[in-house]
Amino acid sequence: MPKLSRVSRLEKVPGIGVDRMGNAADAAHDPEILRLENLDTDIPPPAIAIEATRKSIGLDDNNSYLPFLGQDSLRKAATARVSKSCGVDYDWRSECIITAGGMSGILNCLLAMIEPGDEVIVTDPTYAGIINRIRLAGGIPVFVPLIPSPDGWRLNIPALEKATTSRTKIVLISPGMPTGHILAKEEWEAVARVTIKADAWLLYDAAMERILYDKRPLLHPASLPNMKESTITVGAASKELRMIGWRVGWIVGPKAIMNDIGLVSISNVVCQTGISMAGVAAGLTAPDNGLKAAVAVWEERRDTLLHELKGLSVIPPHGGWSLLLDATSYGMTSTELTERLFKEAKIATTPMVGWGEAAAKYVRFVFSNEPKERLISLEKRVRTVLGV
Repeated sequence: MPKLSRVSRLEKVPGIGVDRMGNAADAAHDPEILRLENLDTDIPPPAIAIEATRKSIGLDDNNSYLPFLGQDSLRKAATARVSKSCGVDYDWRSECIITAGGMSGILNCLLAMIEPGDEVIVTDPTYAGIINRIRLAGGIPVFVPLIPSPDGWRLNIPALEKATTSRTKIVLISPGMPTGHILAKEEWEAVARVTIKADAWLLYDAAMERILYDKRPLLHPASLPNMKESTITVGAASKELRMIGWRVGWIVGPKAIMNDIGLVSISNVVCQTGISMAGVAAGLTAPDNGLKAAVAVWEERRDTLLHELKGLSVIPPHGGWSLLLDATSYGMTSTELTERLFKEAKIATTPMVGWGEAAAKYVRFVFSNEPKERLISLEKRVRTVLGV
């Protein structure tokens, strides 16, 4: 047996924490545990998408490697979706690729965008899976702080400007995960300025871009002047369409880089899940895919959770499926607090270790998968653990 040693590309790649907490909650077989650790949702996918998927299973065309870049109907639907978001026209034949999930698309883009040693700006906190993929691709994450306040998060624009160099690439999520931070117009404008000045690529994770609360508007970076040619958009069926198990995403971006991304895609996962694509296309093109109703439910759950945690060190999210609580305000690390919440209060949460430099002090609460009625019991359980 070869001597076991960890390859260098994994030296700074930890787990994401969600798997450990999710496994522990599953193993407990206890229905009283509040499942606030994982980005699942109990709101079902669009009925039309489920029916289209059922029909797809028996079709021989879906049991094929071809077409490598995705079925035409889905490429057209995904391209139309991104074009509608930013008000910019894209050609589905040359500027769209279907991927085996959104994060597979992120990795494919990174492998096509960055040279080993390139600096990749992300927010702090940001999703550990993105940080890990940057490192796998040979990049160096550069963390730009999100500043917390009782009203939410805001991007540290001076830090963004200071962090930008000639080797910079940028990866942003809006709404942010795990923060729920939505980049405001002035923040996107600052991102556009540094992107253009550095002649950089901006990789935009748009998986949750329509999960917005308090009537906030959708702002897409490619809609800003001169940003189409710098912006690569990655979307997914997992969040807004609630089609997590379908493992389908899409990349829409300028033709100049799409051939390289396509080459990486074929060299990586090869192709998408054939039986899933028609269902996702149906969900994207449906007159009503249930998103508006789903967002209303998620917003109500967010409000309920904020009410239950009122007065604690919580930063309210403006979108997305999760919020953060500062464990260090109560004399604990985030790992200690998550363990105590699980053992003493039957609440499964996730420590943000590995989700940024300043992120490690936070505990993430996901509110997309538990009914409002179960969240109402949260306050006493959390306060008992915190001793407040």
